[in-house]
Amino acid sequence: MSDIKRLDSGPRMSQAVIHGGLVWLAGQVGNPGDSVTDQTITILERVEALLERSGSDKSRILQATIWLASMDDFAEMNAVWDAWVDPANPPTRACGESRLATPDYTVEIIIVAAAG
Repeated sequence: MSDIKRLDSGPRMSQAVIHGGLVWLAGQVGNPGDSVTDQTITILERVEALLERSGSDKSRILQATIWLASMDDFAEMNAVWDAWVDPANPPTRACGESRLATPDYTVEIIIVAAAG
């Protein structure tokens, strides 16, 4: 299994797994209790840092799955996403409403990207 690289592994999960030319990121969340805007900004900063450490970047994102605690926050999250995403290389994306780990989280983003 030496061809599988894991970053920031703990007993429950890794923050990133690199294998077969792909990078899978664990669901990223912001700081509990922050606004939707601030949580989304923090999440995307964490995504960028993990992708960089994995040898990738946001232009290589293939898929994003976004969970919102309330679809009422869709426009607020999208304002941050739209300013951040690489317009020349937008990924596929799904966005839905879900109860997140605690009520203090409003956004969670899961990313799959090409490595290299």
